Amino acid sequence: MSVPGPVIACHECDLIQREVPVPPGRVARCCRCGAELYRSAHKSIDHCFAFTLTAAVLFIVANAYPIVGLDLQGTRNDTTLLGAVQTLWSHKMWSVAALVFATTFLVPAVELTVMLHLLLALKLRQIPTGFAVIMRILQHVKPWGMVEVFMLGVLVALVKLTHFASVIPGLALWSFGALTLLFAAAASSFDSRDIWDRVSTRGTCSISGAPETAAARGLFSCHVCGLVSKAARTGGTAHCPRCSALLHYRKPDSVARAWALLIAAYIMYVPANLLPIMETGSLFGSQDDTIMSGVIYLWHSGSWDLALVVFIASIMVPLLKLIALTVLLISVQRRSVWQPVQRAKLYRIVEFVGRWSMLDVYVVTILAALVQIGSLATIKAGPAAVAFGAVVVLTMFAAMQFDPRLIWDPLQKERPEHE
Repeated sequence: MSVPGPVIACHECDLIQREVPVPPGRVARCCRCGAELYRSAHKSIDHCFAFTLTAAVLFIVANAYPIVGLDLQGTRNDTTLLGAVQTLWSHKMWSVAALVFATTFLVPAVELTVMLHLLLALKLRQIPTGFAVIMRILQHVKPWGMVEVFMLGVLVALVKLTHFASVIPGLALWSFGALTLLFAAAASSFDSRDIWDRVSTRGTCSISGAPETAAARGLFSCHVCGLVSKAARTGGTAHCPRCSALLHYRKPDSVARAWALLIAAYIMYVPANLLPIMETGSLFGSQDDTIMSGVIYLWHSGSWDLALVVFIASIMVPLLKLIALTVLLISVQRRSVWQPVQRAKLYRIVEFVGRWSMLDVYVVTILAALVQIGSLATIKAGPAAVAFGAVVVLTMFAAMQFDPRLIWDPLQKERPEHE
């Protein structure tokens, strides 16, 4: 007997399941691996538009005014976000400046712009221009917007500065704090399934018999719109019939690409921890600080809680992420059936914590922008900042290239050849 109606394939284990309505604010999870399948947001369009519009206004304010000011012996210096990026650029730290600019300004600006375009059109009961492209853009840029990590980095930098100068919080500091909350509220009220269903229809599939994966039944699961379909092939490739996204049973060369990125991250992890991440100059001489020496400084200054945060985010998280990805890659290469649920949870943890490793890069960015007081004191970003930024980016890309469905494939008796 077959059960018609909307079906969904879990993006982490590929198991086909029938969609069921869930109350507003609740989450539907995969019955096999526990991954989130979808959530139902209450009045998602109205609430999300209000949050996004307010966030756009605050984003302008946050970038138009100084984040914080520093007063040292009557000499005052303040900085905006873009001013901090410009300081890094002038110090010839071009890659770090580009990374900070992209993750704290460019990506949030793009996300807010396309979200406003999308939500305004939907409120006017119109189909947004370039709808499928917009949804793909949102999916790709979402992991790279790190306003909340930047905000925590600013707070850590302020604690360090209060020990030798007067710190004056600026309007942008409060704006960034509110912006962090608004981004979270907008994300929680954005129901992509509801939006796809408003704009386009989808066919129905039938599921019968024992639970199987989409690949085992010759079906594709679209990672953009979530449609499960037997897509028509054109020129050797398959495209989603609803959003035209390129489809694969599994990510092509997933393991090889993830290994290449992971090995590069291991290599960069060594200079990231051994070289100075910050170079300080003053009337009393110069000093180079590594990530660990910064943690020790926070601990001895009495800020043990922030020292613990920096140690976990900047040292433990990158290392544990490297080890976790190594375990996942080795296990899928060996087609291991050992603890698939736990390995799936490990993958989700790796994806979640990766962005927080940018904390120390943001701390150095703010310190380098503020502490430029002639011969009294200057701070510059050190070479470890480049290596550390590379570790964060490489591990995030490695996690994106890894296909978690490979964890579950050895449990399937039969499935078609993957592309």
